[in-house]
Amino acid sequence: MNKKDTQHFEERLIEERLKLLKELGYFEDKIFSDSQRDAAGDLSAYSVHMADQASDAEEREKAYHMASSEGRLLYHIDEALARLKGGTYGVCCACGTKIKKARLEVVPHARLCIECKKAEENGSLGQ
Repeated sequence: MNKKDTQHFEERLIEERLKLLKELGYFEDKIFSDSQRDAAGDLSAYSVHMADQASDAEEREKAYHMASSEGRLLYHIDEALARLKGGTYGVCCACGTKIKKARLEVVPHARLCIECKKAEENGSLGQ
C-alpha cells in the first residue's frame, strides 16, 4: 500500500470515528441520561400506564443495543488505525495476505481478507 492509499484510508477511518463518536454522544445526551420519568415526560415517579412503562423500557433497550453496536464498531476502527500506524493495515490478521483495496473501500476497518472472513462466519477459521 502506497503513501497516498494510506493517507486516504486514514482519513476515511478518522471521519468514520468522528461520526460514531457524535452518534454515541447523542445516545448519552438524549437517551441514557434521561431517567424513566424524564423519558416518559411525566411529573410523577410513575408512568400513566404499565404499557407506557413497557414501551419506555423497550425503547431504552433498543438504544442500548444500538450504542453497543456503535461501540464495537468504534473499537474496530481504533484497531484499524493502530494497524495503520504499525504498518500492518491492509494485511489479513489470519492468513497474512493483502486485503484487496476494493474490500477496504467498502469496509475500511476490515482485519480479514474476504476468504478468511467467510471462513470466520462459517465457523471454520482457525480449525
